[in-house]
Amino acid sequence: MPVKRSARRPAGRRTERAAQRRRTRKAIVDATIALIAGGKTPSVNDVAAAADVSRRTVYLYFPTFDHLLIDATLGALSQGGVSRALEGDAIADVDGRVKHLVHALTCVTPEIERLGRALIRLTVETGSPALASEGLPRRGYRRVEWIESAIAPLRSELSDADFRRLVRALAMVIGWEALIVQRDVCGLSAAEGEELSLWAARALIAAAVNETTSRRPSVTRATRPPTVSAPPR
Repeated sequence: MPVKRSARRPAGRRTERAAQRRRTRKAIVDATIALIAGGKTPSVNDVAAAADVSRRTVYLYFPTFDHLLIDATLGALSQGGVSRALEGDAIADVDGRVKHLVHALTCVTPEIERLGRALIRLTVETGSPALASEGLPRRGYRRVEWIESAIAPLRSELSDADFRRLVRALAMVIGWEALIVQRDVCGLSAAEGEELSLWAARALIAAAVNETTSRRPSVTRATRPPTVSAPPR
């Protein structure tokens, strides 16, 4: 009897496809940032040529050109603070790295906050149906990379699946959505919002580490090495 093949892609292929999407989107945004930094008001053709992709690919990720320009401008304005927060190995411990990242993404200028809100609105109103149909993110690649960098020291402690889940969980409490909830729903100041995001991030990290630790086999009396007594004096 023939075996019916599943319509779902293997997890490995989905992961690689998502990684390729991320690289392509990053190339488009980085090319736009470079063009803007060079004093040019780029066109779609300029961006496509600089990123070595087609116009169709640009519009796959950014259904409107304004969406791309806002995303690139926001990235350029935010990158400096995040880079300083995570620069090199200056901060080795996860808590310190996450603390600096939360500060960089929470304590923003009114102009950056305005752009962040506009980016969310454009994502909701003009999100790519093609990406949505494949279950791929419509934005947030930059934030995911920053969070991955911040908690990179935990890679050796967590499984790949647990590390990815922690990154996704942290993305819910660090970034624009969290900032809007803090400001609009909870009425918090920037300092209060920063403290809340950091508290939530620390709780999630502790839960992930504790869960991994609890899965490890405990050392029982039967398997514990015998205690070596001190020689008599």
